[in-house]
Amino acid sequence: MISINPGSRATWALTVFLAGLALLPGSGNARPPLSASDWLSGSIRQPDAVSAWRPGDGRPPELKSRSRKEIAPSGAVEPVGVTRLGEGNADSKGTVSPRAAGLPASLWGDSDSATLARMVLSSDPRLPALRRLERRVLATQFIPPKAQPGADGQLFLARVDKLLDMGATGAAKELLQAAGPADPERFRRLFDIALLAGDEAQACQIMDRTPGVAPSFPARIFCLALGGDWAAAALVFHGADLNGMIDPQMATLLGHYLDDSYSDESDILPPPTVVTPLDLRLHEAIGQPLPSANLPLAFALADLDENGGWKARLDAAERLARGGAIPASQLRGIYGEQKPAASGGVWDRAAAVQALDVALASGQMAQVEQTLPPAFDAMIAAGLGPAFADMVGGDVAALPLTGRAGQVALWLALQAGDWRMVKQTPADAQPFDLWLLDFASGLAAAVPPAGPGSDRAEQLLTAFVADRPLPQATSDQFAQNRKGEAMLTAIADADAGIDGDLARAAQGLAVLRALNQGEIARQAAIELILAPVIGASPGAYPANP
Repeated sequence: MISINPGSRATWALTVFLAGLALLPGSGNARPPLSASDWLSGSIRQPDAVSAWRPGDGRPPELKSRSRKEIAPSGAVEPVGVTRLGEGNADSKGTVSPRAAGLPASLWGDSDSATLARMVLSSDPRLPALRRLERRVLATQFIPPKAQPGADGQLFLARVDKLLDMGATGAAKELLQAAGPADPERFRRLFDIALLAGDEAQACQIMDRTPGVAPSFPARIFCLALGGDWAAAALVFHGADLNGMIDPQMATLLGHYLDDSYSDESDILPPPTVVTPLDLRLHEAIGQPLPSANLPLAFALADLDENGGWKARLDAAERLARGGAIPASQLRGIYGEQKPAASGGVWDRAAAVQALDVALASGQMAQVEQTLPPAFDAMIAAGLGPAFADMVGGDVAALPLTGRAGQVALWLALQAGDWRMVKQTPADAQPFDLWLLDFASGLAAAVPPAGPGSDRAEQLLTAFVADRPLPQATSDQFAQNRKGEAMLTAIADADAGIDGDLARAAQGLAVLRALNQGEIARQAAIELILAPVIGASPGAYPANP
């Protein structure tokens, strides 16, 4: 909005340094983020925060050769160590009590925090039941594990980063708020979450009121402009850019953001190699929004607002629901917002779900039997079977449906864990489906009758044999008070059933039962048995066996 013609290099170097001292809070020691995602915390990474440059880092190769005496890492004063009284080890923080989570407070036991952090970051369950269990583990307040000196909070950051990778920004934000933003690494994540949520003002307020953290120049410039101080934003921008403190691609983007004369140009800026939430918001501000389809899952949350239109909301909601990042009820609500404007793809799915909702509201069983199968088929083809089960499983479980609609209703109720709502089974129900209902209730343990998943059920049933011995590695973990490691390993083992390794899946389910997670193990087994017809992840199995 305002353009400044800089004078000599030396004068502007001094100017921007003084401006930085006035505008930036005290700096904390910059450290590479622990996230498994390259984008995380990149919005406010210091220019010298990473020792070696990689594509997307804030420090370009040409700056690596310059000595630190030539370029200051920021305009902030030297860091002063500050710890809030009573803040304690962040690894002990959580938003759910162990009792509410159904987990022991000593789950981490004698495990090393670095080992647990690596296991958390590498975990990626696809079965809905296992995702729910992992979410509980990540959010629960446990007794902190052992940590090397100076490594307190490493596991906490890994938990936050995994929640962000899962698209669970709300849960990540709550966890960060439980620990407080005073630590620079926690502050950076809160800043990015606020940007993803479209609350730029809150992100900048967090920056302004958080002592002991120093944002990057791009973040400070963005917030100054957002607050209406365009002159100060331009001052800091020109000085920092002149002294090589801003990545050239970011400098171009900020130049477009600060100078409205660029709005008349038709040049489209290339997207950065690694997109950060700040990149996303700056591109949006200059009228060149970046598509989120190929970005990490958390970025899809930015498309849930109404600025991009219904189609963008539908696409984002489907992607998030597919990954379990939003409740299926939210996707259902977005499906029903408008009348589909076209046909094919997401429009057909929205139309099918709308037709089913109308049928359910009417109470006409013939209409439900007519609309349920096509809606089911459309959702399965898009990898949205589990989300569809959560969406309508409880609604159709108690209905007296027959034929294929009755079978689909039973499958959906089982997949969603709503089998208790089944009042009466269809008269023409398949024997295997009836056995599966008994298995869900804990009544069936015998060899199942022939059916579309009977072979899978037989292999998984070995996990529910009372006297099945645990693997030696698991027994050692139990003996060494490392049950948290055993649980994370069991989650990964059980999820391997999605890829066809049912022997490993049965082993993981048995360990979960030994860890008092019997209901989770049984639900995960049901999901594995139904995977050929319901699907657990896009492309894992054909829609129709």
